[in-house]
Amino acid sequence: MINLYPTQIESISLHRVGNKNKNEGLFLSAEPFRLNDETTGLLKEYFLRPFREKEENYFRLTNEVDVEFNEIHKIVSDIFHDPKCAHDRSKKIATHLFDQSNHPHIKSGEVYVTFLSGILLDNEKVDAIGIFKSELKHDFLQFEEKGSNLDLVIQQGININKLDKGCLIFNVNKEEGYKILSVDSNRYDTKYWLENFLGVDALADENFYTKNYLKFCQNFAKDVVLPAEDKQQEVLFMNKAVNHFAKNDAFEESNFLNEVLENPELIPEFKHYKVEKGPKYSIEDVSNFDIANKAVSVARKKIKNVINLDTNIQIKMDFINPESAERFVEKGWDEEKQMYYYLVYFNKEQKS
Repeated sequence: MINLYPTQIESISLHRVGNKNKNEGLFLSAEPFRLNDETTGLLKEYFLRPFREKEENYFRLTNEVDVEFNEIHKIVSDIFHDPKCAHDRSKKIATHLFDQSNHPHIKSGEVYVTFLSGILLDNEKVDAIGIFKSELKHDFLQFEEKGSNLDLVIQQGININKLDKGCLIFNVNKEEGYKILSVDSNRYDTKYWLENFLGVDALADENFYTKNYLKFCQNFAKDVVLPAEDKQQEVLFMNKAVNHFAKNDAFEESNFLNEVLENPELIPEFKHYKVEKGPKYSIEDVSNFDIANKAVSVARKKIKNVINLDTNIQIKMDFINPESAERFVEKGWDEEKQMYYYLVYFNKEQKS
């Protein structure tokens, strides 16, 4: 769990990185940028808001030999050791990013390297290094008084309501590659930012396992429960799966299967499916882990709980209370019409 509101920007360095492939240059500022109250407030919101709105998917710096050979790891370790060298090391960060900017699709842009303090990560205050990049330029209007007329001038700048790329590297778990959050609004060059520049892997923490296990369950419901049972049971299985995660602090697979899979014949099917598909979600050897509540909330919003019928009728199941679907919705077969039907019980219609 992260709280970014108490964050303070201690220093910031600005540089411009061009595209090597297009013979664009690299501009490194000689001195750090001088902050004032107005720029600090605007930049703090510009840099940090995307991380408050995004699911907390953490990464860690890696290298195929040893994490100490990761270029970013070496640089940020220097800054954490001595924050006074932040501007000098920020030039190395910008240069490293420039060296990776050689694909024709990579856009030039401004790079901001910040030293941050006061962040609350898992209820502990930590420092962090923020690396951000603005790429897309937008037209905006300026107005000037010229004599008795108001003149209009079109200029270009960045939209401070949308950060193009950014990462927060927290000063924890140095030996394992630190703990990192990343955002990237331009999906076409994600490899350039995450792999080529940062050199990261997904951090296998409680959020990672909670999210991936629920994704795995969703595909099991679609591939196994739906063909074996019906759409109602597919929806109910996911209802029960998410609710099991929501009401428990830790996950234990045998308890999960006994509570969620009412049809015991599906338990061996689940285990076989895990052997086959588990590696895709990095859960093949995982049967116990702490549950991340935020990941459960995000999964609940994404999982569809609607039965679509070929008669252009939709039945939306109550995701918070799956038992109601079993009590108040019955499925049957009408011999005369040769059609399936759902019988829905209710006391009164609710006003929308």
